[in-house]
Amino acid sequence: MIGLLVNHKEVEELMYMLKREMDEILFDFSDERINHVVKRGMEERYHILFSLFKRIAPPNECIPYIRKATYNTKSESGKVSKKNSI
Repeated sequence: MIGLLVNHKEVEELMYMLKREMDEILFDFSDERINHVVKRGMEERYHILFSLFKRIAPPNECIPYIRKATYNTKSESGKVSKKNSI
């Protein structure tokens, strides 16, 4: 475990950076050209970013970033399956 002491201005900057990254990932989830393997990596990254964000942000700021959506992926056999989000 690592401790981090930051002032209010630094917390605001961290929140801004995390929001920007999460917004970018959420936007990319809707891109059908992205491979499902890459999307799985994006999900893992989003989960890490969101867990950091919810530690420093107030609960009302976290609500818009909670993922409940699913996306469809095609397997090698051509079948479409639904993947749950984080």
